[in-house]
Amino acid sequence: MAALTDVEIEKLFSGAPQFFARSQGHGTGAPHPSVAFPWNDELGIRDLTDHVQIGDDAWGCVTAGPRIILRDPMSATSPSGKKRPHFNARCQERPNMLSMQGLEKGTIGYQAALEISVADALQEEQYGFDSLGSKGHVIVEQRQRLITSKDSLRHLDDSALMEQLIKNEERYQADRSGVQMKSQELYNELFTKVLHPPARVIDPKDPYSLAVQIHALVKALGAPNAWVDFSRIEWRVRLGQILWGFPLDDEIFDGIAINEGNDAQDRSEERYWLLLQILLACELLIRLDAITEGDEYGLGESLKSSEIHRFEKEANVSVKWSLILARSWLENVTVTKSHANHSEPSTPKGWLSSLTSKMNLKHEHMHGAYHVDHSQHRHNAQSEYVYAIQGKYTERQIHGLIHFARKLRWPDIQFSATKVSEKAMALGKPTPITTPPLTYDARRSSYFSGDRPPVHDRRQPSRRRKVEAALHASGWFSKSYISGLILPGEVLSHYLMSALLEVDENVLTKLGPMANLSGGFVYNGKSFWSTTCIVGRVLAAGQGAAECMGWISSDVVPRGLEEGWVNVAVDVVSADLARTGRKARIWGKAAIERESDVLGDGEPSSVLPADFVIPYENAYTNAPPSNIRVELKSLNLYAPVDSVSTTPTAEKGFHPFSESSKEKDPEIHTYPASVTFSMSHDTLDRDEYHNFALSNDVNFVTAHPCAASSYVKYFKSPTSPTIQQIDVGGRDFNGKPSSPASITGHPLHRFYNYTAIHLTDLINQSSTTLDELLSKGTLNNRSSSHSSSTPTRPPRFLVIDCVTGFAPPPSPDMPSLSRMSSLSSSFDIDIPTMPPIRTSSSLELERRPSTAASTRSRIQRIDPPSPSPSAKMRLGTRRRQFGSDLEILVRALCAERGWNAIISRRRRGCLSCAIREAGALGWKVIIRVE
Repeated sequence: MAALTDVEIEKLFSGAPQFFARSQGHGTGAPHPSVAFPWNDELGIRDLTDHVQIGDDAWGCVTAGPRIILRDPMSATSPSGKKRPHFNARCQERPNMLSMQGLEKGTIGYQAALEISVADALQEEQYGFDSLGSKGHVIVEQRQRLITSKDSLRHLDDSALMEQLIKNEERYQADRSGVQMKSQELYNELFTKVLHPPARVIDPKDPYSLAVQIHALVKALGAPNAWVDFSRIEWRVRLGQILWGFPLDDEIFDGIAINEGNDAQDRSEERYWLLLQILLACELLIRLDAITEGDEYGLGESLKSSEIHRFEKEANVSVKWSLILARSWLENVTVTKSHANHSEPSTPKGWLSSLTSKMNLKHEHMHGAYHVDHSQHRHNAQSEYVYAIQGKYTERQIHGLIHFARKLRWPDIQFSATKVSEKAMALGKPTPITTPPLTYDARRSSYFSGDRPPVHDRRQPSRRRKVEAALHASGWFSKSYISGLILPGEVLSHYLMSALLEVDENVLTKLGPMANLSGGFVYNGKSFWSTTCIVGRVLAAGQGAAECMGWISSDVVPRGLEEGWVNVAVDVVSADLARTGRKARIWGKAAIERESDVLGDGEPSSVLPADFVIPYENAYTNAPPSNIRVELKSLNLYAPVDSVSTTPTAEKGFHPFSESSKEKDPEIHTYPASVTFSMSHDTLDRDEYHNFALSNDVNFVTAHPCAASSYVKYFKSPTSPTIQQIDVGGRDFNGKPSSPASITGHPLHRFYNYTAIHLTDLINQSSTTLDELLSKGTLNNRSSSHSSSTPTRPPRFLVIDCVTGFAPPPSPDMPSLSRMSSLSSSFDIDIPTMPPIRTSSSLELERRPSTAASTRSRIQRIDPPSPSPSAKMRLGTRRRQFGSDLEILVRALCAERGWNAIISRRRRGCLSCAIREAGALGWKVIIRVE
């Protein structure tokens, strides 16, 4: 038997995804996971992904990475910024939010599965930033040094600050194509209005260069203990609270020790420093963009290699996130300027910036120079102008909100869309920045009249941050979303649902003002769940469930619960928690590639056809039962957990904000949850009932799609499980041309020992651990064709067969199945967006493969059944029919036992590629569904 050549190996694994994790350079953090098809040039194959694409312009902010927006062709074209060369900060959210919504509802993709163990949510709190108002001793001293130092920040009053923001906005929006930006003009403006000039000459040859300006700005922005670090997700969420949270109304609780400030004026101090941080980041971004454009058009300056190295060294993660914030600001926010109306109460000039000069009065340790230096800015002259901030694309954001509601099948959205749009539009009006805040509103502040629990009781290590919030009809969540100033990460998910709740006038009355944005709620006969909640990830597998931007809707509601919020008690899988941070799988770059290699542990120069098998999920000695039917009976919530930390609304003193909402108990209880099913099949006299506790915070991953070559044929002996010959030349054993073979899938190297178990058998072994199932499992790949002297390795992967013997789900046209009456959450209209799985044309798919060997030959070709018409459908159309009570059951079983699992659908990818992906992730369970 001849070894396979490189050309044959490439043809054999054409269309097979290969899994990697590669470092992206200095200061970029953990390696970047990726999936590639290195042996394919066809776009239809290279563009295969395991996640859905962004479906609306308003949602593009969810990620800092490259993305494709699949716009609804029926909607009005949303405005967008000019496309031009721009600086890439090489900084992204973790996990990647595109990969957080897999093709299978309630799942994630390969990249997110690896990155979730190094998630941004795992970072420690930013030192000294424990308030939205006045900061601690260390922060105040550092900010004092920045302003009083002769080689750092100048003091800007609020009018000067806003004027500079306006100037940066105009400069950013101007058509600069082919125009060289004059560095000396930028130098003069920067060092006369924003910064003090450098104390020493940095570049004797060109002292006014952009590189000199960039160095000074990076030095100011990179100063420790002075600026908000937006790499921490708690500050990404609170960005809108600082800008729009006046009066102190909507407050948030996410387990982080950040208080809301003493009063509105105290909060305004932080808003001044935030605007100053945005200004510095905008100044830096515009100069970096100018150099990038110069490189593109062959004009302007370029940085030397030493300057690039210095920038990469000095621009820490906080600086790069400030650049992301600056671009979001310049793209989405405009600063308006209007003449002050002096008939109204006077506005002291410089009142906002004068707050900074009061810091010495609050902190006695400061020396008097700080006060003397800035007292000149504190006077009572009236300001000539009033400055305000406003989102540029309010209509785009409102369309995205309505789109979100429709994808989730929000109750009566077809009738209330107009009213929702009108209320949302009212939130988009300009927000004054340079007018004093309104008087402290005692009614709204009563939300949080109680004391917070101790920090050590709140902050638990978790790859998903739990978020609770107080909402009302004009809150900063809604205003933040409408503005479009949203940083990458899970923030958009919180903003979208909060805005939808706040602009729908009926919701807050029924649900109450408190929201658990990491749990779920029941409203108008439907349940809605965050994807951070295990109940949502399990129910998403059912027919009729919908998923959009981190939220899932279902027609399944908890038994006995009417309308209201609910939190679900869940345990973190101990093995997952142990593999976080530097111990995470993602750091094992070599192991990821080695344990998912298409050639297993074989040497590329000596790989034989006999080293491979065609894996099956249904190779049984004894046939499993047939005509198996599974039906979901109920979602159960049990008595609330008796724990102080699990009744958050009561312990934090949450109270309703109006008389109408006082009818609703503000307390959000935490419940253990389970699901109950009935099962029947031909060998049972009566239905069996099974109950599974949703007790573990497990993850499900969509197996990456693959596309097997239709011109590769495998031949094996009836007495051996291994492949005896692989034909990649299009000719049979007699040397005659043969017709294309039906797609079987990719072969699997014998290195990947696995065992398959039928779901009915697995259910009956409720007390058996995963390791015990693997140790006693039959080697269904039968790769024991090794020589007798070679020891047989135990299986490393468990394949759960949810295909064999199961009756197909009833037709979606049956009126009794309301959960199938709606389209899937992935597509609103019938437009296929994914290429076919098969690489041959539809005419070739109609052909039956010819017999490769005569009936007298001892070698037979693997010949799967003829594809059914439904199997030829494109992925975009097929996804609508996916989902069943059976799939809910198998996910619930994994949640009860604490198993992370890969969901492998037969018509999307082969079992071989799913097993290799499990090897890359370090997981052991593959769920095989029809």
